[in-house]
Amino acid sequence: MADANRPLPSLNEADTGAFWEATRDKVLRYQKCDDCGTVVFHPRRHCTGCTSGNLSWHTASGKGTLYTFSVVRQSYHPFFRGKVPYAIAWVDLDEGPRLLTNITGVTDPATELTCGQRVTVDWEEHEELNIPLFRPA
Repeated sequence: MADANRPLPSLNEADTGAFWEATRDKVLRYQKCDDCGTVVFHPRRHCTGCTSGNLSWHTASGKGTLYTFSVVRQSYHPFFRGKVPYAIAWVDLDEGPRLLTNITGVTDPATELTCGQRVTVDWEEHEELNIPLFRPA
């Protein structure tokens, strides 16, 4: 059986397209409202704080803190099946956004990860974009 492919996001999606285009250069971006200062992630056309449409893009450092995680021990998707056990996690970037991701660079996430642990971005490379994953810092 051929290697299974990871499901990838669309670069043509109106709200998130610019985010995924930036990942080509391994740049992790988020939005911030120019009117009220609310940090916005995932990308969208309006502020989640004041509903303004005046959002600007900013570049994250790629450093953050593991907020929480869950260990996946069984997966039915062909791409993920060979990766178990793996961690799905919420990561708080130093700049404010919280994003859903996977944690890499660990053999047993149940014993090697802890809430509050520092993490850094770890790019999974693909032809048209890169996926921002995180690993322990």
